[in-house]
Amino acid sequence: MTKKVQLKMKKILTTGFAAGIILFVISYGILYLAIKFFPEFFVAYNNPLFNSDGSRDVLFYLHAFIISLALAWFWDRFKRLFHGTFIVRGIEFGFVYAIIALLPVMWITFSALDITVSMVVSWFVYGFLQAVIAGMIFARINP
Repeated sequence: MTKKVQLKMKKILTTGFAAGIILFVISYGILYLAIKFFPEFFVAYNNPLFNSDGSRDVLFYLHAFIISLALAWFWDRFKRLFHGTFIVRGIEFGFVYAIIALLPVMWITFSALDITVSMVVSWFVYGFLQAVIAGMIFARINP
C-alpha cells in the first residue's frame, strides 16, 4: 500500500471516529431530552417489535460510529462536489444522504413493519441531522 493511500485511509478513519464521538454524545443527549420532554411519543416503542433480549445492545450503541465511518468514506470520495461554507456543505451533504439512502430505507421500513408515520418521520429527520452534523465536521477537518 502506498504512503498516499495510507494517509487517505488514516484521514477517513480519523474523521470518521471524530464524527462518531460527537454524534454519539449528541444523539444520546437528544434521545434523553426527547424522552424527558415528549414521553408520549415513545409509548409506541412499547411494542414487541422493539424489545430485545439485550444481547445486541452494543450494536445499537455503536451506530454513531458505523454511520460516521460510512459517511466519512462517502465524504472523502465526493467532497469536491460540495461547495460553500462548512455549514452549507454539511447541509448539502445531509440532503444528498437523505435522498439517496434514508428515503428508500424509510420507505421499505414503513411498508414492511407495523410502525407509525411519526416514527418514520422522526427517524428520517434524525438521520438527516446526523448526516448534516457529520458533513459539517468533515468539511472542517477534511475539506
